Order: sequence, then structure tokens, then C-alpha cells
Amino acid sequence: MSARRYDTAILGGGIVGASAALNLARSGLSVVLLERGFCGAGASGVNYGGVRRQGRPPEQIPLSLRAHAIWARLQDHIGIDGEYIRSGHLKLARSETEMASLLAYRDRIAGLGLKLELVSGNTLRDRFPMLGSAVVGASYCADDGHANPRLVSPAFARAAAKAGAEIREQTEVTAVERTGNGFMLQAGGDEIRAGYLLNCAGPGAGLATQAFGETVPLSSGYPCLGVTEPLPPLFAFNLGVEGGGVYARQVARGNVVFGGGKGYALDDRNCRPDMKALMQTLQDGTALLPALRQTHVIRFWSGVEAYMPDRNPVLGPSATTPGLLHGFGFSGAGFQIGPAAGAVLADLVRDGRTATPIEAFSIQRFTRTRQMAPAKSYS
Repeated sequence: MSARRYDTAILGGGIVGASAALNLARSGLSVVLLERGFCGAGASGVNYGGVRRQGRPPEQIPLSLRAHAIWARLQDHIGIDGEYIRSGHLKLARSETEMASLLAYRDRIAGLGLKLELVSGNTLRDRFPMLGSAVVGASYCADDGHANPRLVSPAFARAAAKAGAEIREQTEVTAVERTGNGFMLQAGGDEIRAGYLLNCAGPGAGLATQAFGETVPLSSGYPCLGVTEPLPPLFAFNLGVEGGGVYARQVARGNVVFGGGKGYALDDRNCRPDMKALMQTLQDGTALLPALRQTHVIRFWSGVEAYMPDRNPVLGPSATTPGLLHGFGFSGAGFQIGPAAGAVLADLVRDGRTATPIEAFSIQRFTRTRQMAPAKSYS
């Protein structure tokens, strides 16, 4: 059996892996992307769709700003607009303590380009009359927004294929090892060889790290999401709450997409929303947006997301294996920064460096390593 050879092999067809494939293919490099399901059908495609910079830890802001520039030219970049709009992101405070936290965050990221505006009192009521009395104040980021992940994430993979990347869906990677000049993979009955290997496998990324002697505290999370029937226009902004909880956005068709709470796993690939958590989200949500009372919810869903304990991704080179690059663990907040994370990985392959600061995301912050182990299924 002859081996197919590529400059780069990518594990995982979510928005990060597909963005990396797109950038590499447009640079003229040969790329194969291996996805065990369908591209954009995992966390990248079933998430809430928030495209926000506000609320991110300071170390993520440079990456988020790079992504912000990509989102601004999304139509040219991937061929569709993905229903992306810069609607503004309004983060609500339900107490003076939460309002103080919003103020402290604004001061902490001052000078990083987000231009946050704090509003309360009569100004809040005048500008956002749809909010309930449970809200005492808010932080507004005018240039943040939202998009449709079910459209955007698969479109990155299609754009990568159009640029020349080979996209292999429903392809299990059953073995991987480091060779003298790169990597050898067994995938869908074929042998694949590549100079670089990008681990963008989301919840399955820990299998690839273990295969190369790196152990990280990666866990899975299961967001609870829902959507209402079409409603008259209620609010244009992407809504969140300080300290977590409810988030919501209204799309052009009038449906309100919302989320909050956690679901539960059926197995390592499948999960379900938790109805008790959803009922609490609906109760909390109507306290924030009273107009949603008596509204019909037409669908609930969940998805499997990869979480790190510090809520920062692992992004950058392996600590043990030359040519292995990681991009996983975006902890439920990877949709906005995913296009930039993929571009950073492409930088590292193409140039050996990136101008975007990623030191805080190094896998070396998790120091436990072990002996090499046989690989299982990664993509």
C-alpha cells in the first residue's frame, strides 16, 4: 500500500481545523483534513453563535481581535455571510456586585480596543426598555455580534476544499506515530504521511496528546440550548449575563436562540440537554426579558464541547514532539476566536512563528507527561 504524502495533516474538521486548512491551502501547501463525522457538525456547528470579544480573559484579547478582523470580511473569506451581524453585545448585571465586576473588567482590559460602555439607571431603561427590573446595569460592546454556526463552520471546510485542501469526512484515524521526517497516520484504510500534524480534534484531542506523551486535564461540557418560535423584533444585541447563566440573541426571522445550564453525556460523542436546567434558564431569561413570557420553544439541543480548567485553549507547539501543533480546549468560547486560532496554526506551519501572542495557551502549563502510548481514534 503506497502512502499519500502531504505537507500537513489536520485532525478535526471544526472551525479551528478548517480555518487552518483554508489558510494553509491558500499558501500553496498540501493539506489533508481528517474528520470522523462531518465538518462543522460538532461543537463548532451546534453552539449558540455568539461572536463576542467582551468578557474574554485579557490574554485572549489579541487572538480575539485578529478574529474580529476575519469576521469583518467573512463573505470574502469563506464565500457566505453566515448571517453575521455586528449587533453589539450587552452583558447584564443583576446586582451591584455584578456591576462592580463589569467595571473592574473594563478597567482591566482598558487600552485593548474593546471600547466598553457601562450603562445603568435611567440611561439603561431609556436605551434598553425591553429589559426587566432584575437588571441593574450592563456593559455594552458595540462591535460584537452573532452569526449562524450551522452555516459558518461547514463553510470554512468548503472554502478550504475549494482552495485545494483534501477534506475527508467520516474518516477514523486509527493510528498515528512520529517518523524520521514527520508523521504517519492510518485513516480510513489509507496510510497518510505528513510533515506537520495539527491536533484540532476538540473533545477527542486528549487521545492525540497522550499518544505523544502529553497529558492534559481536558474535559467535556454539554451546553443546553433552545430556540423559540418567530417573534416580533424584541432586541438586536447579543445578550449575556455577568457571572454566567442566560445568553440570548434574536435572528432576522424573529426566533430567539438562547442557552444556559449544562446537559449530560450519553457516550463520548452524544449528549442531551437537561430539562431541569432548561426550565431554570427559561425562568431566569424571562426575568431579564419579560416579553419572552408565554413564548413557545420549538426545539432544544446540546453538543459536546472541550474544556480546560483555566478556560484557556491549548494553542501552539507540542512540548514533546517536533511538528505537532495543538488547537483545542476552547471551553465553549471558540466560535469567535476559531478563525484566528486556525490562522495562528497556519502561521506556525508556514513561518515557524506567529505575531499573535499565544504564550498563555502553551501546553507546557500542564507539566505532566508520560510514555508514548498507542493511538486510537482522533478526528
